[in-house]
Amino acid sequence: MAEVSGEIVPINNSQPAAAYGADDEKMTSATQALHTPTPRTSISLWRLVFSYTIISPEVRSHNYEGKGRDDDPFIVDYLLGDPVNPHNWPTWRRWVSVCIIGFGTLAVAVCTSSYLSALPQLQSQFHASEEVITLGLSFFILGFSVGPLLWGPLSEEYGRQPLYFVTYGLMAVFNIGATVSNSIGALIVLRFFAGAFGSSPLVVAGGVIADMFEPRLRGVGIAAWSACAFTGPAVGPIIAGFIAQEKGWRWVMGFVTIFAGSMWIIGSLTIPETYSPVILQRRARKLAQMTGQAHISVYEKKAGPKLSASKKARQVLFRPWALLIHEPIVLMISLYMAILYATMFLLLGAFPVVFEEKRGWSQGISGLPFIGMVVGLVAGATHMIFDNKRYLKAIEKPDNDVPEARLFPALIGAATAPIGMFIFAWTNGPNIHWIVCIIGIAIYCHGSIVVSLSGINYLIDSYTIFAASVLAMNGLLRAVLAAAFPLFTTQMYHSIGIHLASSIPALLALACAPAPFIFLRYGKQIRLKCRYAAQAYEYGLIQRSAQRVETEVELKETEP
Repeated sequence: MAEVSGEIVPINNSQPAAAYGADDEKMTSATQALHTPTPRTSISLWRLVFSYTIISPEVRSHNYEGKGRDDDPFIVDYLLGDPVNPHNWPTWRRWVSVCIIGFGTLAVAVCTSSYLSALPQLQSQFHASEEVITLGLSFFILGFSVGPLLWGPLSEEYGRQPLYFVTYGLMAVFNIGATVSNSIGALIVLRFFAGAFGSSPLVVAGGVIADMFEPRLRGVGIAAWSACAFTGPAVGPIIAGFIAQEKGWRWVMGFVTIFAGSMWIIGSLTIPETYSPVILQRRARKLAQMTGQAHISVYEKKAGPKLSASKKARQVLFRPWALLIHEPIVLMISLYMAILYATMFLLLGAFPVVFEEKRGWSQGISGLPFIGMVVGLVAGATHMIFDNKRYLKAIEKPDNDVPEARLFPALIGAATAPIGMFIFAWTNGPNIHWIVCIIGIAIYCHGSIVVSLSGINYLIDSYTIFAASVLAMNGLLRAVLAAAFPLFTTQMYHSIGIHLASSIPALLALACAPAPFIFLRYGKQIRLKCRYAAQAYEYGLIQRSAQRVETEVELKETEP
């Protein structure tokens, strides 16, 4: 037995996953509903956002498979050209959703790093040590490790939209509390809860993009969103350093609270539900209420008998851990990304030592080297967007429509990330012009985001129906390391010097560099031997079969 969207799906374990390709024709039965055309109509954004479900005359009158009895219910699937299907939304609507989710993620990332830019003001206000103040950053990031374990699986059970609305709104509330805190203890605790609830877009966004885009365009969407996620920690100190210097730490917190609150309002008003199992489950329930006959979604049909609430809770909450333990691809890619991500937070503590202490720069000016990080990250994201052309050509070849086609940019990033960090490590002294080490940081950040985006795309393509759970565990590892690194950064730089201290993350990046080469060569064999990856592979075959049927029907309709 195996899982699909929080339920159990029977799979013939005696048949190797590699043999699933031979069953392509059999899987067309899962797309029977697509054979009857329905008019292509548009639905307003407001109806999509605020309606629990939309039942059009075509949906209600459609001849579904089944008898409508409890023992043989009607099987509800999308109709041909169904406007509720996120894949059929207008292109502009999908990209607007990506932009809104991206800026919502940017707000969370800015909130993460801006805090440490006000370190001197916080020390003065609360008379606490640097280590205690830094806990406000570490606990916020630690919240990232707690939240995703809930938000990812729950979004696959109840939908993306309600999770985003509730959790992001609570993040804004806890940020308000942190802004008016009068003790360092309260500030740290409130920052933890803000991070836990604010982590939802970091997990749900990848699932939303996977819901809306086919693999051909998914990489561009992931690159655009991830550019916001990764540049946020670099953008925060650039702005917050000057705000803290002129207005104090409460203004820094107020700025990020207003930013996050604004994105919560915009997102809540413009992001519809995108998760197809939930959309179709709602449709089936509504049809059952309207007709008095039994209806279930195609996903529920595959899932079999419903689980009890306790079993479902265990299944949903433990799935991310199962993916980490049983799927070597998830473990190795996530660990690699975690090291690269945590190094960026190490630099939050390293830059004040390198530029304020060693070079004598002011608090505001010492935040400007983060521009080098932004340049590198934007360059890396741009690299990935242009690489999508290569990816499209690669998957046009026979038998090459596989997730491993995503890994080619990571081969470059695996080399440039340690090279850039070594350049920073051995040119960051005051006797060498500052531009040299910042160039090194830009090179590192380019490699870091290229590897990370390739890894995210690879994980999503390999675990499509479990994307949110995979990204949840990926986020957990990144958060744990990112929370830990700032706690010892300053002491490490003071103890062993700025050159050796900066070389440690470079060596870690170098040690992980073989991972994309290994998965490019052996990834498919590994995936087909893993339970969850093999199940996602089968689901992909069903989707491709459905797309072929819809394309054939459209071609017939256009024939004279």
